[in-house]
Order: sequence, then C-alpha cells, then structure tokens
Amino acid sequence: MWSPTVGVEEEFLLVDQETGVPVNLADEVVAIAREQHGLELERELTGAQVEINTSICRDAEQARTELLETRRKVAASARAAGCRAIAVGAPPMGDATGEVTDSPRYQRIAKQFGALAEQQLICGCHVHVAIPDQETAVQVCNHVRPWLPLLAAITANSPFSGGEDTEFASWRTTVWSRWPVSGPPPFFPSWKDYEDAYTAVIESGTALDRAMVYWDVRPATELPTVEVRVADVAVSVDDAVFLAALVRALVAKATVDVQNGVIAEAVPLETLQQAGWQAAKEGFQGSVVDVLSGELVPVREQLDALVRELTPIFETNGDLAVVQRGLRLLDEEGCGADRQRRAFGNAGVPDLLALLDVDAADRNADVSG
Repeated sequence: MWSPTVGVEEEFLLVDQETGVPVNLADEVVAIAREQHGLELERELTGAQVEINTSICRDAEQARTELLETRRKVAASARAAGCRAIAVGAPPMGDATGEVTDSPRYQRIAKQFGALAEQQLICGCHVHVAIPDQETAVQVCNHVRPWLPLLAAITANSPFSGGEDTEFASWRTTVWSRWPVSGPPPFFPSWKDYEDAYTAVIESGTALDRAMVYWDVRPATELPTVEVRVADVAVSVDDAVFLAALVRALVAKATVDVQNGVIAEAVPLETLQQAGWQAAKEGFQGSVVDVLSGELVPVREQLDALVRELTPIFETNGDLAVVQRGLRLLDEEGCGADRQRRAFGNAGVPDLLALLDVDAADRNADVSG
C-alpha cells in the first residue's frame, strides 16, 4: 500500500484579546515570530490573518507534534503583539471586513474583486498528500470528490458571525463560496482536461492565476501533492491531525485504485454542491446526502463507514491511534461548531475565546491522547 507523506497548513485569525474583534496586526505578529521564536509565518489576504505550515511529515503523528509546537509559538507571538491568535473558520465577533495585505498580488486581487477580497477574514485547514505524478493527481482528485461533504461536516468550526449564531456549522464555507472558482471541482477525465479548464478560468478573468483556482480538492500549484482545502481551521490539533489522517488514507487508497485502473464515480457537480451546502449547515450532528447512494444519512454513520473502509490503511501507515483519538474527541465533544456554541452559551465571549485560543486548544490536545 502506498504510504505517502503529508503536510498541513493552518490559517489563524488575529483578534482583540478581550472583545474578539479582528485586528490588523499580522505584520507585528510575523516580525515577533521570526525574531523571538525563529518561526517564519506566511501572510494571508488580510492583515488579520497568519498561516503556518508543517514540514513534509512521514505520518499524522509527526504533523501533530509540529502543530503543537508551532501553535504555541504563534500564540506567544500574538500575545507579544497585543492580540490573540484564534483557531476559527470565520470571525465570531465584530465586522467581518479586513485590510487587504500590502503585497502586489493581494492588491491585484483587491482591485479585481473589490469588497469580496476585504470580506475574506476566513481561515481554513489544507492537507497536502504526496502523489506520484500529475495524471495520477487528477484521477486521485476524482476519487476524493465524493468525500468532500463528509470532510466538511466533521470539521465545521465557524457557527458565529457578528456575535450572532448564523445557524450554520461552517459559515466560512458560505463566505468562501462567493468566489467564482471555489467549492467542489468538476470531474476531469485527464490532466489535459484539467489544464484546459485552468486556462479557460484564467483567460476569463475569474481567477488571476493558478493559485486562485480555489477548488476544495486540487493538484497543488507548487508541490507534487493533492491538496484538500474543504475544512475550516481546526479548533484543536487533534481535530487537525484526524483530518490529515483521513485525507492521507483517502489519497493512498485512491492512488492504488488509479494504478489498478479503477475509475472514480463521476458524481454530478450539482449533487456535490448541494451536499456541501448541507454539510456547512448541519455539521457533525446532522444528516447529509450520501452522494454515492443519494440517500440522506447521518454524518456519524457516513464517517463510520469511511473509517471501516480505511482502517487497513491506517494500520499500515501508522495513523490508527490518531484516528481513534479524533473519533473519541468528536463523540465526546462534537465538532468545533458544537464546542463553540456550548462555550458561548456558558459564559459568552470570554469562554468562546478561551476555547479558540490556539495554545489553549493545544493544551487540550496534549491531555486527550
């Protein structure tokens, strides 16, 4: 069985320490992280966001170790800059509009897409898994497509906006869907078909470059990986590495299937879009259409079926303990949206921010395993 390497990218929101309102302090946080912790953070589209990346990891447990350490450094850097870094898909408090980062590319995006760029104060978790070549990457994406709604449902972590419950488990997904090239990708028969679609999108002006083709799963633009981008940033490290283990196993299985000539089911794009909307609305506790059967099935049942199918791969590649820990966490506490609603209901903003603070989440992850 193919046991590919894996990498995780996480985006964090910078907010006022007391009110939770987004603050444009990314420059300060990036500088402090570099000077005091030797950590190179990535800038994002707005000045209220920063991004971290793991190295190329041999398994999900290595990714967990790196994320724990890096999150602590981000949290310390944010505190030194006078703010908090929180792990949330969308701003729970305040105006969801930020200052666009002063870089040539981001300023071009702002000029082309106007207010849409300013309203992207949203944070996701992206998982990269190694693949042998480009043609395999496209076919692997086809195999992963049917599982995107399930992955979105179990990782939903953005129920609030402007201090109010949106009645969505992942408000980030709704905001993200406003981009002209986002959501689940079409089914592509070949790499050439994929490249033709890329070219058409860029020539039309609906994306300025390859990196702006924001599909939920895609061959990465700069790395020899398949990148799954459907998830909100995780409330805890254990949630993030659970996602990484699932995606790693899905890609490993798909790679072998492709090599054995197995053709993925071409689920209609509109079916995936509808199931993805349901996933964003319902989260872990709800039911979402199983796009392969067409039936409405509880998310937990779909997750059980997927884990059973992938368990031999988890055992082979060493990720079974990570998966078992992630399942226990979901069963005991729900997804991030469930935890946020409980925290906010208990004591309002202070408890909510305490839950979402990135090093508080890390301490929870430390004791859960």
